[in-house]
Amino acid sequence: MFSDLKDKRIIITGSTSGIGLAAAKFLATSGAFVTLTSYRRHDNIEQTIAEIESLGGRAKFYQVDFSNAEACKDFVTKFVDEHGGIDVLINNVGGLVDRKQLEDIDAEFFDDVAYLNMRSAMDMVRLCLPHLKKSGSTNDWSASVISVGSIAAYSGGGPGASLYAASKAWLHTVNRSWAKNYAKDNVRFNIIAPGTVDTAFHADKNDADKERMSKGIPMGRLGTANEMAPTFGYLASHIMSGYVTGQILHINGGQYMS
Repeated sequence: MFSDLKDKRIIITGSTSGIGLAAAKFLATSGAFVTLTSYRRHDNIEQTIAEIESLGGRAKFYQVDFSNAEACKDFVTKFVDEHGGIDVLINNVGGLVDRKQLEDIDAEFFDDVAYLNMRSAMDMVRLCLPHLKKSGSTNDWSASVISVGSIAAYSGGGPGASLYAASKAWLHTVNRSWAKNYAKDNVRFNIIAPGTVDTAFHADKNDADKERMSKGIPMGRLGTANEMAPTFGYLASHIMSGYVTGQILHINGGQYMS
């Protein structure tokens, strides 16, 4: 599908379910090598790897706690030792941790949200950057970092999601700085900002809740993980987006229009 992604080495953080897994499967259709990563090993991971390989790509599972800086370092070192480099980094790991109103937020909760959504992305970019620069020095190819933001960065998020929304706004902003700083190294930085997507993120919502949420979306429904996936291919491919950096691509059914 994207010819220049064949055999490219793509790290995807948090990719055993939802948007991350959908991205991995889509990128596999172009023959990429993708990682499946998670804090816990899933029982069906071998079946998932077989499915990805049936789509034309290759995959391997790594168990990583991305909220731990040393664990990130060990993972990147192991990955490069095994595969020789990194061509694309997708920062997908993240989450609410919990819903808490301001008066219930303590230092520990703040750190949990910040480490998961902010520091994990910063650590992975910092650790992968030397290898991405090396990849970007190849003719007719620019390395790519794609981070998953959120519509919450603009709306402030739902009840009890203030820190999550703020962490995504931080990611949107720091992405622009990275894009400017490393354009000279042929490493591109872009954000995919999903709207309300029907994944495990909204597992606490029942059908009535989802119907109510859908009414605020011009297209009248929640998005799906598979609808997010092709944009990862677009932003990873130099052929398709080699002159695209520092951008935020909104995929939300018209829920937010910039």
